[in-house]
Amino acid sequence: MPFVDLRQQATERTPEDMVRHLETFELGLKFSAGIWFFSPFESRFHAKYKQDIKLEQRLEIAASLKDYGLAGLEAHYPNEINEDNLETWQQFARDTGIRLITVIPLLFWDKQFEFGSLSNPDPTIRQNAIDRAACAFALGKEIDADFSVVWAGIDGYENPFGIDFLSMRRRFASGLAEAMDRAPGARVAFEPKPYEPRGHILYPLTPEGVLLGHQVEAQLKNEENRRLLAEGHKLFCMNPEIGHLLMGFEDLPYALSWPLEEARLAHTHWNSQPLGNYDQDMNVGVISPELMEGGMYVLKMHGYTGYFGIDINPERMPVEVALKNSMDALRSANDRINAMDHARIVEATIKPGENRGWMEAYLIRARAPHGSNLPPIEDALSSISD
Repeated sequence: MPFVDLRQQATERTPEDMVRHLETFELGLKFSAGIWFFSPFESRFHAKYKQDIKLEQRLEIAASLKDYGLAGLEAHYPNEINEDNLETWQQFARDTGIRLITVIPLLFWDKQFEFGSLSNPDPTIRQNAIDRAACAFALGKEIDADFSVVWAGIDGYENPFGIDFLSMRRRFASGLAEAMDRAPGARVAFEPKPYEPRGHILYPLTPEGVLLGHQVEAQLKNEENRRLLAEGHKLFCMNPEIGHLLMGFEDLPYALSWPLEEARLAHTHWNSQPLGNYDQDMNVGVISPELMEGGMYVLKMHGYTGYFGIDINPERMPVEVALKNSMDALRSANDRINAMDHARIVEATIKPGENRGWMEAYLIRARAPHGSNLPPIEDALSSISD
């Protein structure tokens, strides 16, 4: 697949242009899913509730979901995709039309990464992490993946006393740059997370991921990478996960606006999560569906055309059911935001003094069941001062 051009995400529109855009542009809702949650996870708290499922069986389940809307898969290197099973993945794509859209370097699981991967102070272990990332990026290019997700899951700390944070961050950024230069033209989609498995993970919040992008791209030396950057493309992009944002008490629409502003939003991961708490990976839309709608609306405002990646942990229901429910939750939210009065929404945001309480009253009615007996919005907005 050709290099995906994200530059239109950063378009700044006048209010009039924004209304026209919102009235004509709709999110494509291409769905992808991580192959890892098709088989049960290891847990420190309980036994697995389901039988382990081999890769071939997982792919059969994925194939059965194509007609329901599954268009892409995501996999880690080297445990889920590698040089030995590459033909299996390629044949699956030919047979089903479901693409493998990302090859993710597994930089958090191995015993050798106990004290970090790309930020590890041991030069040998750090180089092993760089080599693995470079191999994942190159394999992704070979199969025409769109990007490689990277998260700093094991790169962090518990006790902050005495840690040389500057050196830790610089090792991580320069390691990524080295790996990217060994696979020129490969795009990274960074996924921040504030904690778990480490007490504190490097680059925990969305704006810090954007900052990391500047640091990494400044160190790229490969001629092809420099050419793409000179043309205004971003090579270090973002893959915000909804659950991770909420673990860090980030506001979903605001957080998503950061990579969109710089044309860095390569992908999104969707699930549900209580504010804070451990990483629960609940089905999409189960908690705070209004945040999902707000996040999707800012994607619509910026013309996002990427995949909606579903990253869940369906411990207590079949993975097929969990994926269908999650896709349907996104579909229903998309229908609601498309049906909204975009002109009035834009007016209310640029003239807040003349629209006191209107947005709240309007959203209450937009989310109400069809045929609800709510009074007219004019009644809700009347006051003694009128």
